[in-house]
Amino acid sequence: MEEIRLQKYMAECGIASRRKCEEFILNGDVIVNGKVVKEMGFKINPNSDIVLYKNKIIKQSFKKIYILLNKPIGYVTTSKDQFNRDTVLDLVKLKQRLVPVGRLDMYTSGALLLSNDGDFIYKVTHPKHEIEKTYNVTIKGIITSDDIENLKNGVKIKDNDKYFITSPAKVRILKIDNEKNISRIEIKIHEGKNRQVRKMCNAIDKKVLALHRSSIGTLNVKNLKLGEWRYLSQNEVKSIEKKC
Repeated sequence: MEEIRLQKYMAECGIASRRKCEEFILNGDVIVNGKVVKEMGFKINPNSDIVLYKNKIIKQSFKKIYILLNKPIGYVTTSKDQFNRDTVLDLVKLKQRLVPVGRLDMYTSGALLLSNDGDFIYKVTHPKHEIEKTYNVTIKGIITSDDIENLKNGVKIKDNDKYFITSPAKVRILKIDNEKNISRIEIKIHEGKNRQVRKMCNAIDKKVLALHRSSIGTLNVKNLKLGEWRYLSQNEVKSIEKKC
């Protein structure tokens, strides 16, 4: 078998995305044939080299898994939580090690992908790949046409201590309830900044009361109850990868 880069091998074993595996290597968490490796270009032979991550031997997973979950509120999008909170992996209990593809904050429900295919995770989460995500947002107050135009054209938000203008979004009004003083809108974006939709609504002085991601690309969760999940078909996987 041909030699491959260490971080690619780790990703194929389902440890994490390729970028995250690079961090593990730099941190000195990876040992190859008894020696710590911190070199990014280091290559290994999967048939003969022994690779340890955090002192445990890792091996390639030959069965690649792709799952769509309708995440309920109250679950964090991590493999393991330092505060002992419920994670999305508590909902998908399989023997294979899975990694969330991207993220949804604890108080957001909806479409979330999980996989053990490191290359797939890398493609889908990389910022240069513009996969459209659709959100249904319930906000306090009555949304105006000016608010909608501002969201469509881009608003100023903060991410990692830096301000930037969001890319143009697709926005439409779903419902306005004057009696309850709430509005429901649909927002479609291809960026994936931390808590972006909430920050976009804050930028137009609207508080988010409920947030649900209804779809990722062409994948939607309308036929999945909250907490339910299903395997993706090979055609669905290819459809997502084509957008990357």
